[in-house]
Amino acid sequence: MIEQIKKIRWSHYIAYIVIGLLLLFFAFFGPTDRSTQFMLEKIAISIILAVSLSLVVGFLGELSLGHAGFMCVGAYLGGKASVILQSSLGKDSVWNLILSLLVGGLVAAICGVIIGIPALRLRGDYLAIVTLAFGEIVRSVFLNSSDSSFGGTLGLSTPRYDRNSLYIYAFVIVLITLFIVQNFIRSKHGRAVTAIRDNEIAARSTGINITKYKLVAFTISAFFAGIAGVLHSFSNYTVQSATFGYNYSIEILVMVVLGGMGNINGAIISATLITYLDTKLSTILTGDRAILQNLIYALVLILIVIYNNAPALKSFRERYNFKVLFNKMFSKKDPSHRADDAAKWDVVPTKIEMNEILSVDMKPQNLGSDKPQKGGDK
Repeated sequence: MIEQIKKIRWSHYIAYIVIGLLLLFFAFFGPTDRSTQFMLEKIAISIILAVSLSLVVGFLGELSLGHAGFMCVGAYLGGKASVILQSSLGKDSVWNLILSLLVGGLVAAICGVIIGIPALRLRGDYLAIVTLAFGEIVRSVFLNSSDSSFGGTLGLSTPRYDRNSLYIYAFVIVLITLFIVQNFIRSKHGRAVTAIRDNEIAARSTGINITKYKLVAFTISAFFAGIAGVLHSFSNYTVQSATFGYNYSIEILVMVVLGGMGNINGAIISATLITYLDTKLSTILTGDRAILQNLIYALVLILIVIYNNAPALKSFRERYNFKVLFNKMFSKKDPSHRADDAAKWDVVPTKIEMNEILSVDMKPQNLGSDKPQKGGDK
């Protein structure tokens, strides 16, 4: 039993453990002030967005700038579903939340399929331009909608879910997102996706259906972006299209890049820090000082980028990081209990003792006794 526990790769489950413990803490000793509850809701939404986008950018290797567009679709359609279901199920009903999440996520996934079929045949900057155009088109459609449908320029009025429980449900959805995304990545389908990222030509030559796996990854990413949009609609009284602009897609992309390409745990940490920093700056810097918010935010991001990529700091990063500290804390072994080295000279069985080999004099004059003499037998 102990050996089986030691064989578990705890690095695969560290995110589940941390978020699960936080979830239990929130369930029993959760914050009561509205500002902290709202910030936790935003952090959960940002984690879902960062993890889902990491599937496309980090593991598939494609640059997508339309993640805010999928979130916009989920926010409007899921918010509209919650308004319709409110009369029959109630504003704070769990079933209202679940059904609205499914509606927003599925509609966003359908949009991901529709956009992904033609767009994923493109690569690089062209794919980024198409996804960016999709996000702006979606935002413009909802902005110019009628007041009776999606609110038009004023936005869609949605029911604000119970503050004392929404952030708990949001972190439950974070765990579900992690479970689905990480299990997909570690499956044979995820290995096919990473093979496409590493070398698309080699992956195609081995029989991998490039279009199929690109579309699957893109659809899963869009689905969870739509779910994040529904949570946004429940976290606010109004859904406005201006929220889901180009800058928001860039902010989600920054979370993924700063956390490390293809690093789920890094994306979670980056999303948490960036959301916390943005929320605190918007709270502290008010009035005339509000102009400093973007300046300080940009400076912090630049410092993080320099720390992660500067060659001069490489040795410092390798010596002081979470993985090294974790190994020092939990993988420290007692030298007195170390097993004998099977490759030591005094353990390896040989036909002659090593001392005899080392004592042999290999000088030429001592090796000439068997050499035939001149004029003798040859």
